[in-house]
Amino acid sequence: MSESTAVRTAGAPAGWLPGVGTISYGGDYNPEQWPEEVWVEDVALMREAGVNLVSVGIFSWARLEPTEGVFDFEWLDRLFDLLHSAGIRVDLGTPTAAPPAWFYATYPDSRVVTRDGVVLGHGSRGMVSPSSPDYRRACARITRALGERYGSHPALALWHVHNEYGAPVSDSYDEHSVRAFRTWLQERHGSLDGLNAAWGTAFWGQTYREWEHVGAPATSASVVNPAQRLDFARFTSDALLACFTAERDILHELSPGVPVTTNFMATSCPSMDLWRWAREVDIVSNDHYLTAAEVRNHVTLALDADLTRSLAGGKPWILMEHSTSGVNWQPRNVAKRRGEMARNALSHLGRGADGILFFQWRASRSGAEKFHSAMLPHAGTSSRVWKEVVELGGTLADLSELRGSQVHADVAILWDWESFWAQDLEWRPSVDHSHRERIVAFYDQLWRDDVTADLVHPEADLSGYRLVLAPASYLLTDAAAANLTSYTAAGGTLAVSCFSGLVDENDAVRAGGLVAALHDVLGVRVDELLPLREGDSMTLAGGRFEGAAADVWAEDLVVTTADVVATYVDGPAEGEAAITRNVHGEGAAWYTSTRLTGASLTTFLDGAYADAGIVPDRTLPDEVEVVRRRSVDGSTEFTVVLNHGTEDVVVPGAGQVLVGDEVDGEVFVRAGGFAVARADVAAGSVITEA
Repeated sequence: MSESTAVRTAGAPAGWLPGVGTISYGGDYNPEQWPEEVWVEDVALMREAGVNLVSVGIFSWARLEPTEGVFDFEWLDRLFDLLHSAGIRVDLGTPTAAPPAWFYATYPDSRVVTRDGVVLGHGSRGMVSPSSPDYRRACARITRALGERYGSHPALALWHVHNEYGAPVSDSYDEHSVRAFRTWLQERHGSLDGLNAAWGTAFWGQTYREWEHVGAPATSASVVNPAQRLDFARFTSDALLACFTAERDILHELSPGVPVTTNFMATSCPSMDLWRWAREVDIVSNDHYLTAAEVRNHVTLALDADLTRSLAGGKPWILMEHSTSGVNWQPRNVAKRRGEMARNALSHLGRGADGILFFQWRASRSGAEKFHSAMLPHAGTSSRVWKEVVELGGTLADLSELRGSQVHADVAILWDWESFWAQDLEWRPSVDHSHRERIVAFYDQLWRDDVTADLVHPEADLSGYRLVLAPASYLLTDAAAANLTSYTAAGGTLAVSCFSGLVDENDAVRAGGLVAALHDVLGVRVDELLPLREGDSMTLAGGRFEGAAADVWAEDLVVTTADVVATYVDGPAEGEAAITRNVHGEGAAWYTSTRLTGASLTTFLDGAYADAGIVPDRTLPDEVEVVRRRSVDGSTEFTVVLNHGTEDVVVPGAGQVLVGDEVDGEVFVRAGGFAVARADVAAGSVITEA
């Protein structure tokens, strides 16, 4: 063991990467694309940049197993030794996201079949049918071979199974998947009677009498049974998860003590129920790429990071991939401007990441992603991007004290993939009502208010939160509805937005009507859904809501026990209740029956904040992001301040300023810059600015 490795091992927290005692920094390394003389140059430059962890082997199946059952590991042996000699740890991928050409030729029935019946072939990225027995056997074979060879290598810090499950395709309608789906349905519903009841097959005469007649919900003449579609989405997530756990179990057997992960795409690849997945990985990791078309994409970046931390149960996690600058697949691949890469990285760090990695180390000269940015770009070490990569490596090394600290939130936002799958199916009341838009709108207001939020499953323990927000909970199970009701009765504050609590786990409207699951806690019933025409809007009246605007959606509310906070001045529900507040037990529940945006949403949340005892901080400009981490023992708080705006700001903060200017005891943060503060909870603070 090298001296540097020994130091890292001594500082590694329990449950984290073995032998790693700093913030991890690096990215995907694909040396098979380059002659070996370039490897030596790469490793030297990695050391210059402060890289201490690289992901290798992710797309290397064709080189590792050039023909079926014949392996070539000599090149990977040399790479491991080269990296280890430089003190760089390895995140070793199983290459099962990229089956070789020989696999497609030998097992053509394993190829993915789309919902429209198109058979997908070789030549791109992505996996074959997750239900193919031949694919699963091949995955087990290559994984076992890698585990036996590298499971105890001193450079190994982490196993990285597959790559971005569910991207670019997730569901397959091949015969293997159809048969596996039937088995999955038998386990879930028990009998055909149970299946018919759950799917409501009496509608349109869809009743099944033989299991062999049940298929995957392929494209049909009209809208396919929505409960069948929802179950197939669940099945797809479980089929992919079974592929992961099979490889994970092999690696646990052959490489004990080395954690196993797979890189999620928490908000951009919605085909997996990551609450279930998160329980199966040793460390949560995530890939995030800015959507260039979003003007405030730094806000949705923060949302993605908060969701990843929530999936990790508050434990440290790894940002496995993000970009140094522009990406390669969006309609307009906007380059990041000076300082943006560092702000992106520090936002993830501030929200709980203890590893900051990129795709990829060296920009590829060939292939579909040759215009994707990299740590070492085509322009080389004279480039702006390279200089910022080196600067960021130094900054992260200086911030290693944050490692292992945690983020604490007083607010929870409900997030449920199954509800999203159901709401996104066809024939919903309005194409203008989007669960994603509602969650981002609520989250954006919290971001502006310097209020940190966790994302939680509706059935999760909510007792630690002062305020729970349900911006988009179309589907609620009985258990989830009971959970929200009891949370409020025990003294919590609940705020629910329109089109929530409509259906049960089978996408069926409950007996008792619309929003029946939340009648008691909200103190209202919904008699009718009243979506608006495109471009129409409404005005509200009542107290702080006098003159407030709303659009897209209204509901015909029947108030039972709630107080009416605002009414509709016009629109399809003119004169009726629009916003209500209901005291339930020791707590209170707010409900808006319309889509609120801008100032009207701010006013709605201000009412919920007041009930929850939360004071929003609106003293800084809207483009300044503030997030905090606290040491496990509670003695030290770290504050990350990111200035996404074009004007310099002064941030209140007592204590010594290590880098940057001090103005009357406060911290100066330049436009596009960031600051990291360290404060003893009982004493002053220390500021590091970049």
